Amino acid sequence: MANIKSQIKRNRQNERNRERNVAVRSGIKTATKKAEDSGADDDIRTAQSALDSAASKGRIHKKQAARRTSRLMKRAAGRS
Repeated sequence: MANIKSQIKRNRQNERNRERNVAVRSGIKTATKKAEDSGADDDIRTAQSALDSAASKGRIHKKQAARRTSRLMKRAAGRS
């Protein structure tokens, strides 16, 4: 355990951010799976929005969001 005050604070911040990031990533996975299963336009739009939002806030990397969106759209196009 850290003895330095600033490091104790940094550890608290890291834990808070980690929990937030885990929750957001889990939500993205859920939205993506729902969009793939249903194939509905509104579900796909919701998943795409979740990916873009997470990327803009730094929860996932920008290129990872683009890659996942691309794969989602390819699967959606293959269905119809």
